[in-house]
Amino acid sequence: MRKPFSYFGVLPAATAFTLLTFTNCVNTTKTTTSSATSQPANTSQPAVALNPLLVSWTGPYGGVPPFDKIKIADFKPAIDAAMADNLAEIDKITANPAAPDFENTIAALERTGQALERVLTIYGIWSSNMNNLEFQAVEREMAPKLAAFSDQINQNEKLFKRIETVYNSPEKGKLTPEQQRLTWKQYTGFVRSGAKLDATAKNRLSAINQQLAGLYTNFGQNLLADEMNEILVLEKESELTGLPQSLKDAAANAAAAKKMPGKWVITNTRSSVDPFLTYSDNRALREKAWRMFVNRGDNGGEHDNNALITEILQLRAERAKLLGYETHAHWRLENTMAKTPQRAVELMEAVWKPATARVKEEVADMQALARKEGQKITIEPWDYRYYAEKVRKAKYDLDQNEVKQYLQLDKLREGMFWVAGELFNFNFTPINNVPVFHPDVQVWEVKDKTNGKHIGLWYFDAYAREGKRSGAWMNAYRDQQRMNGEITTIVSNNSNFVKGNPGEPVLISWDDASTLFHEFGHALHGLASNVTYPSLAGTSVVRDYVEFPSQLLEHWLSTPEVLNRFALHYQTGQPIPKTLVDRIEKASIFNEGFETTEYLASALIDMKLHLAGDQKIDPDKFERETLAALGMPKEIVMRHRTPQFAHVFSGDGYSAGYYSYLWSDVLTADAFGAFTEGTGPYDKTVAANLNRHIFSVGNTVDPAEGYRAFRGRDPKVEALMQKRGFAGNAAKPKTKAPAKKK
Repeated sequence: MRKPFSYFGVLPAATAFTLLTFTNCVNTTKTTTSSATSQPANTSQPAVALNPLLVSWTGPYGGVPPFDKIKIADFKPAIDAAMADNLAEIDKITANPAAPDFENTIAALERTGQALERVLTIYGIWSSNMNNLEFQAVEREMAPKLAAFSDQINQNEKLFKRIETVYNSPEKGKLTPEQQRLTWKQYTGFVRSGAKLDATAKNRLSAINQQLAGLYTNFGQNLLADEMNEILVLEKESELTGLPQSLKDAAANAAAAKKMPGKWVITNTRSSVDPFLTYSDNRALREKAWRMFVNRGDNGGEHDNNALITEILQLRAERAKLLGYETHAHWRLENTMAKTPQRAVELMEAVWKPATARVKEEVADMQALARKEGQKITIEPWDYRYYAEKVRKAKYDLDQNEVKQYLQLDKLREGMFWVAGELFNFNFTPINNVPVFHPDVQVWEVKDKTNGKHIGLWYFDAYAREGKRSGAWMNAYRDQQRMNGEITTIVSNNSNFVKGNPGEPVLISWDDASTLFHEFGHALHGLASNVTYPSLAGTSVVRDYVEFPSQLLEHWLSTPEVLNRFALHYQTGQPIPKTLVDRIEKASIFNEGFETTEYLASALIDMKLHLAGDQKIDPDKFERETLAALGMPKEIVMRHRTPQFAHVFSGDGYSAGYYSYLWSDVLTADAFGAFTEGTGPYDKTVAANLNRHIFSVGNTVDPAEGYRAFRGRDPKVEALMQKRGFAGNAAKPKTKAPAKKK
């Protein structure tokens, strides 16, 4: 059984995972269908057979999700029926009288659960994009059920013995490298899920997993409630001082959606709050907006997440002990590139010192500017973005509002397509012959530019709305594979851009443009996949490697080829001036102390929480005391405070793994050097090697080996320090990053 529906967030954007462990982004295999036939799951219940979620995807492009036929009432019966169908498939494998081998055990297991994967893919899409009270009731009921079901398979002794037999067989050496990798993945996955425990321990493990599934669901729903229900209302025009027109229009539209005509609303999401903190001249309102945002999940009452976090940490610690690991962090990092928490912490601490030193310099510049303006204030967290923007203008003559005039969402999307064509030979064509789950969603067919071969579909859901989690992410609705014939992939990118006035282009910030390219990098990772088995396809790689391809693609936004063609002024159509590009380049490491420190604070808290073992933790107290011990600058708050840290507490996905963005950026910085050492960002030879050894291979090879095959050596951490502007005063980690496979 493969584990469906994964998605990846991005460092510059908050994410809120609402899926449970079973469907969480730890497991990066999604939905696979082998044909366009309309056979339902094997069930004897006629009413269930009519459920559109259980029917194989039909239509063009190898079949597409039937979004136009789905009702929330369909989910529960579909999940129940698909789970029963999956268990029957497992029983067939374990009842096979033939001696276990790759085909009748490993490959057979890989083929199971396709109906359930289809159901849970769409279930996950609704959870992230179309969530409401009716759907949340289904989530709360199904979360523990799905966790228990997962354990039924992971703890199936007969099934595990067959897998173990194949894994230990001398015949394994005759398998292809990809088949050996799949066998290893299945075996280690079962062991890490408790397959070798005794009956008592298995029962307790299953009880823990069910409890955690419910807690994860509650955490995500609490966070979503605070994001939807807490808003900042601006009552009069004078409260808009300093805001650019695009933000005023967005706030007016948000107020209209809330049935507050004549007012303006700042919603409780990063895409709304961050620009307000950057431009609002009203310090008191900035503080209100900041407190509203950083206190999500931490307001007391029914939506407070602190007690849930305490319980989650206790249960994770107990589970790790049951499985034979010192802590949850040791369990989570065992099969990553870092291998151990110590290695991850060493890298973070090596970057922490120069980052916080840079913050002191940044604050000094802001404080001096405030005093020059006659402001007798001490810089506080709600002042940081506001005065950083003023310093940016003063030091680099760079106004982000000026830059935004050239960053039209639609034009940048076309720029991403052009980059994909240059690096991967992909061509994107808009289509309208497939159903979508919301009118905002647009779809493109992806083909090979040279031969016209169909590669896959790319769905784009760009805009914020009620019931959609905040942030930006990538999904895969179906993985590429050749196990059941030639199956192409379906991927999506989801964002939370705020719509302006009808008919006007959506202008985005440089940071948002970087995020757009980042998430598209995940999508390209899925589209470039060229493997046989779907469990190893696309983004199905370890957590501290999966962000590498996406972070790498961010580099192409600033290339002259993209800026000259696609960074066009929204009124004149003229390309962004070279003088402005030069100023952007000069300011490229501006505010890096802030960006790195707010991220690292979250990553270090995540790791230290999970290295604390079974001690009972008060999240607010732990956060406060740990940050003080680290020397956290008082002018900055964690990017994701603990009560809203959905990466970590709405599922296992990034738990003890938020460090992975930094680890991946070591690879990113070093890998882009291969292009600059060649003929430049569009070097065809380097791009071909990147595709061959990184983007196309999925999890068929060890990531450290794949990187060495691309670069000819291990990555150098110095490239990261140079990229972030810390090269002169950086401490080096005691161990190399990333580590070779042992």
